[in-house]
Amino acid sequence: MSENIQISVVGAGYWGKNLVRVFHELGVLRSVCEKDPIIGEDLRNKYPGLNVTASFEEILRDPAIHCVVVATPPESHYELAKECLKWNKDLYVEKPMTLKVDEAKELVELSSNKKRILMVGHLLHYHPAVMKIKELLQEGAIGDLWYVSSHRLNLGIIRRHENALFSLAPHDISLHLAFFNSEPTEIYAAGGDFIQPGVEDQVMVTLDFGDHRKAHIYTSWLSPLKERRITLVGSQGMLLFDDLQKNEKLVWYEYGSPLKEMVNRPFSFAKKTIVELDDSEPLRNECIHFLECVQQRKTPLTNGKEGLRVLKTLIAAQRALKEENVEESEGKREQTPYFVHSSSFIDENVQIGEGTKIWHFSHILKNTSIGKNCVIGQNVVIGPDVTIGNGCKIQNNVSIYKDVTLEDEVFCGPSMVFTNVINPRAFIERKHEYRKTLVKRGASIGANATIVCGVTLGQYSFVGAGTVVIRDIPDYALVVGNPARQIGWMCRCGVRLREDDGNTLVCPECGQRYRLENGAVRPETERS
Repeated sequence: MSENIQISVVGAGYWGKNLVRVFHELGVLRSVCEKDPIIGEDLRNKYPGLNVTASFEEILRDPAIHCVVVATPPESHYELAKECLKWNKDLYVEKPMTLKVDEAKELVELSSNKKRILMVGHLLHYHPAVMKIKELLQEGAIGDLWYVSSHRLNLGIIRRHENALFSLAPHDISLHLAFFNSEPTEIYAAGGDFIQPGVEDQVMVTLDFGDHRKAHIYTSWLSPLKERRITLVGSQGMLLFDDLQKNEKLVWYEYGSPLKEMVNRPFSFAKKTIVELDDSEPLRNECIHFLECVQQRKTPLTNGKEGLRVLKTLIAAQRALKEENVEESEGKREQTPYFVHSSSFIDENVQIGEGTKIWHFSHILKNTSIGKNCVIGQNVVIGPDVTIGNGCKIQNNVSIYKDVTLEDEVFCGPSMVFTNVINPRAFIERKHEYRKTLVKRGASIGANATIVCGVTLGQYSFVGAGTVVIRDIPDYALVVGNPARQIGWMCRCGVRLREDDGNTLVCPECGQRYRLENGAVRPETERS
């Protein structure tokens, strides 16, 4: 079918040698442009009679060559591809088409003006398993497509000028755009450069396609195991493509019931089908497709516009990756001795101690000081002008207002409440009437308790859940009810004290002994 087509392959190195082999087998290979003399000599020995030259210009000036295949390092794609199109050669260029969007746009426009074929080597589209996946998606075999994940690990060589994202992810990005038949609305990326500074050897990309549809791509040179796996999750089933499997390369799993009905129940698939595939070589399929497009003047499946969409996504992911790295290179996260979740807000002039963690959706207002090793839960508001000691735990949904002070190791249970105005009116300003509340060292306040402003909670006192405190609480006192009434004494370790003899109390848990004198409790000998 292609006996009249003559092709030249430019670059016969790591991947180009495979293209040389296939086009030679198809009987259309006229010449190879390779500057490495050792590779050139090997080609002459392997393919007697093949014209091997180091001159790219010789390829361009040869009128018998209709098509050029560019398989050189990506940084050279743009210049070589542009010259080929200018010389009216149909073009097959390996992925990524270029390293810049403007360059890719120029090639697409040039190919259109010159009426030349422009195809990008997104190989996996020509894999029998991927072709079958597209058929199954079209037939609705797994229902609505929700999620796709790709693992591409320990593949190829570690590049010097391109990171794992550019080297490994273009194939997967190309497939995900095709699977979802749309482009991502949001892109996130993170990675690490452990071998060469600034060249990420492992990258995780998230593509958000909207409408609860997402894809993850994990590429890495830092894995002892080779993986080439794609999982597609739909509303009615899953597809698993593992290119390293010999007999179960593509498996179709079907649910027996909707997944939402299987929450907290043992799950097993209703049916597992090993999908039959033909044994054709993906690269041979791809090369034949290119020849058909050249011969029939039809648009390739992976044409220049498709390559441009992939490149845009790739560069957006790279930009997200670098933005993440800027933060890391400035050492903000590493140098910050505390943790603040990205959903929380910290106002100006706030001091946060080493080891403190502030979780989701919390707000720390100005002029607030939080000590070391505190844990601040979700949806917590603290400040302004609040002081919190070391080692405190503030559970979810707690607000600590101005003029409330917590000493060290205070526990505030979920949804407990501090007030700071004794007689609030919505229509009267009473900020000048705030009353001070002091919670002394080691005190615990139970869930949903209310501490009316202007009181002091003694050290290691214990306020039961739901209690309403309207007056001072002695050290070590245990109080419950509304209003709070004392029902006993608590040890420093949080266990209720028992009367030992007369004025002596003892902790049944730790053995600490206390003296009760004049209505106050003091430890006989303070234990650490």
